[in-house]
Amino acid sequence: MDVATRGYEQALLEGRALYPGIRIGRPGRARSYWVTIALLRVLRVRWKVTVTGQEHVAPGAGILIGNHVSALDPVVAVMSTWMRVTAFTKVEVFAKRGAVFFRLMGQIPLRRGDEPSTVWAMDMATRCLADGSKLGLYPEGTRSPDPATLHRLHRRILIPVLQAHPDVPVHAIGTSYMRRSWRRPRVRVNISRALDLRLDEATQDEVTDFIRDAILLASGQQYVHVFARDVKAPPRS
Repeated sequence: MDVATRGYEQALLEGRALYPGIRIGRPGRARSYWVTIALLRVLRVRWKVTVTGQEHVAPGAGILIGNHVSALDPVVAVMSTWMRVTAFTKVEVFAKRGAVFFRLMGQIPLRRGDEPSTVWAMDMATRCLADGSKLGLYPEGTRSPDPATLHRLHRRILIPVLQAHPDVPVHAIGTSYMRRSWRRPRVRVNISRALDLRLDEATQDEVTDFIRDAILLASGQQYVHVFARDVKAPPRS
C-alpha cells in the first residue's frame, strides 16, 4: 500500500510499532511545531542568527541538504523564517533527556542500519514533501567532530530521497557557529540557489560529489574523505 492510499494515522501507528516504548510524536505534522518556532525566535535574543540566501527558497516542498555541526542545525534556519523543516533524526535521541524538543518539532526518527525503519522514515519524508514542507537531510550521518570540516557523505538515504522526488527543489545549506566571550554566540546560515542535479544523467557518485561541493561552498568548510562516525569511533585495542 503506497502513501496515497495509506493514511497518515495508519503510518503513525506503524512507526510506533517499530519503536515500542519510545514516544515519537507526530513526524512532519506536529501541531506544536509553530509554537516551538515562536519560542525559538524569542531565543534569538541569546543567539545572533544571520541567514543569507533564504530568498532562493520558494514556498512549498523543498529538500535542504546541509553540514551537521550541532543538534540545532535543523532549527537555526527557521529562527528567521516560518518554514516547516522536518529532518531525519537518529531514534536514540528520542529516548534521551532532550527528546521532548524533537517530538515538539515533529522530526522523523530513524534507526540506522535497520531496513523497516528506513522504509518507514522514507514514507514519512514523502508525506512531509506532499504537505508542502521542507525536508532536512544531513548526510554526514552524525555531527562532525570538527566544525571546520565536512566529512564524507552517506548515500543510503540521500540518493533514494532525491530519486523519489526529482521535481522537488534541492538546496545546500552551510551552518557555522561562533562562540564569543561576553557576547552573544553567532550563527551563520547560508542557503544556496536550487541545485541543478541532473538526476537522469549523472551517476550517484557525481550527484554526491556535486552536493558535497555545494555544501562546502555554502559552509566554507574543508573536506575530508572519511566518515564522521569513523573519526569519532574509539580506537580498537
